Amino acid sequence: MSDDNRRGSGDRGMHVRVKTARGRRSSSTRWLQRQLNDPYVRRAKQEGYRSRAVYKLLEINEKHDFIKPGLRVVDLGAAPGGWSQVIADRVNSTDKNPHVVGIDFLDMDPIPGVIFLKKDFLDDNAPDALKTVLGGHKADLVLSDMAAPTTGYRQTDHLRTTHLFEVAVDFTREVLVPGGVFLSKVFRGGTENALLAELKKEYQSVYHIKPPSSRKESPELFVLAKGFRGNNSDD
Repeated sequence: MSDDNRRGSGDRGMHVRVKTARGRRSSSTRWLQRQLNDPYVRRAKQEGYRSRAVYKLLEINEKHDFIKPGLRVVDLGAAPGGWSQVIADRVNSTDKNPHVVGIDFLDMDPIPGVIFLKKDFLDDNAPDALKTVLGGHKADLVLSDMAAPTTGYRQTDHLRTTHLFEVAVDFTREVLVPGGVFLSKVFRGGTENALLAELKKEYQSVYHIKPPSSRKESPELFVLAKGFRGNNSDD
């Protein structure tokens, strides 16, 4: 895989082959082999991060510099907690003065400075639950690394993940401060274009990003929207 040779990936040219075990599907074997040979997975373990996804966030921020001390942040689809780890450290969030709220229907081990809600973000009451935890404050940054469980059918997966993107966009309209930032995963496929057109009206700048640590074969992209213009209904 081309990402293996990325600068700073921690790769040492090792390659692990996984034999197909009895009862294990070939797709599972391929996934396991890819994980074992992924330099970002190894690097995450070495550096104490919960997932390789942290490098996507770090690479995007290295170029666009939107994570600042003191920001209030909402992390949608937070488990296993890699992005929340990075954010809590960078915004100086503590248990006494938490500035980071995460939500996921999966379990997530506690992270200092992060309030975690175990809840499906698609539940009707999830947005209100997040706003309650924010304590009346607006968020400066909303992150979404949400993706629907894959079915193996690219168009179906695209539509399901685009729906998550759409719900996240609606949520940002309610909770972001003027000037706020929104970063979200999307899957390429075409149906997200109308939403992107809306974002370009609602934010000062919108970027499409494929960070180096995103696997080349993955359809994922990240949309970074900076400078939220504010919700007119609040005026």
